[in-house]
Amino acid sequence: MTRRCRGCAETTLVPVLDLGTVPAADHFPPRDSAIGPDETGHPLRMDQCATCGLAQLADDDTVTAEPHGVEPQALRDQAAEAVRLVRAAGLLRATTVTEFGSPHGGTWLPLLTEHGFTEVTDGPAAVVLDCFGIMHEPDQRAAFAARAAATDPGGVLLVQYHSLATIVAQGQWNALRHGHFAYYSLSALCALVGAAGMSVVTAWEFDLYGGTVLLAVRHGAHAPDATVERILAAEAEALRSTVTLQNTVDRHVRTLRAWLEDSAAQELRVYAYGAASRAVALLAMAGAHRGVLAGVADASPGKQGARMPGTDVPIISPADLVAADPDLVLLTLPDLLPEVSAALPELDGRWMIDDPAGPAPVIPRP
Repeated sequence: MTRRCRGCAETTLVPVLDLGTVPAADHFPPRDSAIGPDETGHPLRMDQCATCGLAQLADDDTVTAEPHGVEPQALRDQAAEAVRLVRAAGLLRATTVTEFGSPHGGTWLPLLTEHGFTEVTDGPAAVVLDCFGIMHEPDQRAAFAARAAATDPGGVLLVQYHSLATIVAQGQWNALRHGHFAYYSLSALCALVGAAGMSVVTAWEFDLYGGTVLLAVRHGAHAPDATVERILAAEAEALRSTVTLQNTVDRHVRTLRAWLEDSAAQELRVYAYGAASRAVALLAMAGAHRGVLAGVADASPGKQGARMPGTDVPIISPADLVAADPDLVLLTLPDLLPEVSAALPELDGRWMIDDPAGPAPVIPRP
């Protein structure tokens, strides 16, 4: 069967990143279970549509019960700042709100209720929220149509996404994962909302995850402001090097494997923090095992007592990590550093930041 773009339904799809077969990103097996023959056998590839430019998950044969993670403080802080900026722009003028949530958890609704908004679930709302939710929809055209239908004719749809330009520029190849069906450029998003009868009117950029964007989208045809035009121009330059992601994968996996093996040879006790979905393929491809990585700590109770997919590395609690008194702790999500540094001061000086584009994990500067 001919594959079609998840956004525009055209058939010219070009592979840009192929990880081969890896574990499912959100299936965390029990700690003492054996690694089954099918555990690491799930294809993972990113294609890009030559017509509309949407980068997308090629296929997904995984069926998993996604455990909710604990929402990072950095994400909560950014949400509060985003609502402040949208309000300052005069786009929070009414009192009804609908949110299309993300399976990763987190919500902006309390931030809106503080400003007098009431959640509605049975009709159009003046403000519709989607923070990292829509990427989980296999049919992107239908997903944007649903959000357009949920937005009052005079209302605003707020969509936050991890920028494809950031993913490419910073070599964040491990943003590719099962269950994430779309990876957005602003140009592709303009086409998607346009097909739903809406248009992007303004945008805000944040440092979260290396570079995220919040869009304000309204019904009808509206001229984009200078911020939108600037982001479009900047991403056009960044996306010329999409094909470099494949080379980054090979270098990153090789470097991490060598660092883990060298640390073990020096008899250093290495742990990691963050059993995030983006760490699943990385650790499995790097051949991580208990001999080089003693455990991965995570604040989510739903993951503790399991193991990292495709490896025998156990997932432990932050308290267990402190009790283990590790020599080094590999932080798989750099955005967590301020939060974990404050919560776990016993580990000061031991954090190592994993950087896909770097030569090896490095100790962050104070």
